Amino acid sequence: MPSIEITPGQLTLAQLRQIRSGGITLSLHASADAIIRRSAAVVQAAAAGDAPVYGVNTGFGKLASKRISKEELATLQFNLIRSHCVGVGAPLQPEVVRLMLATKAASLARGHSGVRPEVVQSLLDVFNAGLIPYVPAQGSVGASGDLAPLSHMTLALLGEGEMLVDGKRLPALPELQKHGIAPLVLQAKEGLALINGTQTSTALALEGLIRFEQVYASALVSGALSLDAARGSDGPFDPRIHEVRGQPGQIEAARAYRQILAGSAIRESHKEGDERVQDPYCLRCQPQVMGACLDQARYVRDVLIREANAVTDNPLVFAGEDGSSYMVSGGNFHAEPVALAADALACAIAEVGAIAERRIAMLIDASVSRLPPFLTENAGLNSGFMIAHVTAAALASENKSLAHPASVDSLPTSANQEDHVSMATFGARRLGNMLDNTGHIIGIELLAAAQGIEFLRPLKSSAALEEVHALVRKTSPAMPTDHYLAPSIEAATALVSSGELAALVERDGGIVVLP
Repeated sequence: MPSIEITPGQLTLAQLRQIRSGGITLSLHASADAIIRRSAAVVQAAAAGDAPVYGVNTGFGKLASKRISKEELATLQFNLIRSHCVGVGAPLQPEVVRLMLATKAASLARGHSGVRPEVVQSLLDVFNAGLIPYVPAQGSVGASGDLAPLSHMTLALLGEGEMLVDGKRLPALPELQKHGIAPLVLQAKEGLALINGTQTSTALALEGLIRFEQVYASALVSGALSLDAARGSDGPFDPRIHEVRGQPGQIEAARAYRQILAGSAIRESHKEGDERVQDPYCLRCQPQVMGACLDQARYVRDVLIREANAVTDNPLVFAGEDGSSYMVSGGNFHAEPVALAADALACAIAEVGAIAERRIAMLIDASVSRLPPFLTENAGLNSGFMIAHVTAAALASENKSLAHPASVDSLPTSANQEDHVSMATFGARRLGNMLDNTGHIIGIELLAAAQGIEFLRPLKSSAALEEVHALVRKTSPAMPTDHYLAPSIEAATALVSSGELAALVERDGGIVVLP
C-alpha cells in the first residue's frame, strides 16, 4: 500500500488528495518526535504544578476559573470529550473524516499542543487501519475549534464512540481491537488539544475544493460545446482582449477555450454571412466569468493548504531546545480564514452554475440559438429540453440562497464567553450541496449542447469537442423525440464527476485547475 510520510507544516494539496481518497498509510517524519516530547513535558510540568493553566487544571470556556485537582486531571479530559459529543445529523463522508484524522495528526505533530507522541500515533493508527469514526455533520459554529465533530472523532479513538463500517454505526472498541489498536488514554490537556482546532471545517472545505476541480473543468467543456452548438463567435477569446485586462484566470480560461474549440468546422461554416454582431454574455463573457472563478478557487486553495498545516488549538506551547518554555492562550481555533474562503468558493460554485443555466436557456430559445425550439424537431408534440431547463433553473436558484455568506452570521455561545464565531463548518459543509446542484446543471448543459450539435450535422466540431460528444452519447442517447430524460441527466452528471472531462481540459485546453 502506498505511504505518505508527514513532515509537520509541509502537507501539499497532492498529498491531501491522496489522504482524502484513502488506500494509503501515513507515518510521521522522525524529526517531529523531539519537539512533540519537549512540548508534552511542558504540559506535564504544568499539570504537576500549582499555578492555574487553562485547559490543564481548569475548567473550559466560561468555567475557566474553576480549578481542578491533580487527581482529577485525566477525568477532566475524558469528561470534556464525552460532554462535547453533541453532534446531530447525517455522518460526515469518509473522505472528510480521513482528512480530519490526518490534519489533526499533522497539527499536533508541530509540537505546540503539549500532547504525547502516543496521541499523534493513535490518529495515524486509526487512519492506517482504514477505520472511519462516526462523526455527525452538524453542531459546530467554527470557533473554540470544531468541538462537537472533533469530540465524536476523539471518542472513537478512546473506544467509547462509534465507527462507520459499510454505512453502519458500530461500537468503536471492537473495531479498534480487531485491528490491534489500544484505546487512547488521555492525559492533561490532550482532550482539549484534540478538539480545539479547525480540522473539521478545513476538511469539509478541502472536500469542496477538490470536488470543484472536476465541476469547473466540465463547465469549461460544456460551455465550449454550447458555443459551437449556437454557432457563436470565437472573437471574444482573442488573447489580446484578455492580455490588456491582465487577470490571470481570465487569460488562462480564454486560452483553454481557444484550444478546445480549435479546428471546428462548425465555426468555419459561419465566419461569413452571419448577421449577428455579438453573442449573449453567457457565451461571450465565459473567459471573464470562469477566469474570475478560477482565481477565486486558487485563492481558496492557498488558504486551505495553510490551514491544513496550521496549529489551531489553545493554549499553545512553545518549548525551546535550550529548555526555555512558555504557554500562551490565544484564538487560533477561530476558523474565520476557513469561513471566508468557503464563502468565496461558494460564490464561485454558484457563478459556474449560473452562467451554465443561462447557456441552457439560450440553447432552447430558437430566437437566440437559431436551433429548433427546445431542441426538438416537432415542438408541441415534443417538449424537448423545456423542463430540463426548469430543473437547471431550480438548482441555480437554490445555489443563490446557499451562496449567502455564512461568515457574516454569529451567535454567541458558552454564556457569552465565546461571543463571536465563524460559522465556518456550515460554510464549508454547504459546498457539497452546491456542487451537487452545479454538477447537475452542467450535466443538463452537456445533453442540451450535444443535442444542438446534432442539428448541425454533417458539420463537425473540434476534435476535442467531438470526443466530448461521443462521451455523452456513450450513456445518453440522442433525443429526436421525447423520452425518459432523468437517467440521461444522471449519466451526464456522473461524467462531470468522473474526471474524464477534467483530463480532456488538461490535455487539450492546457489548464490544470488546481496545480
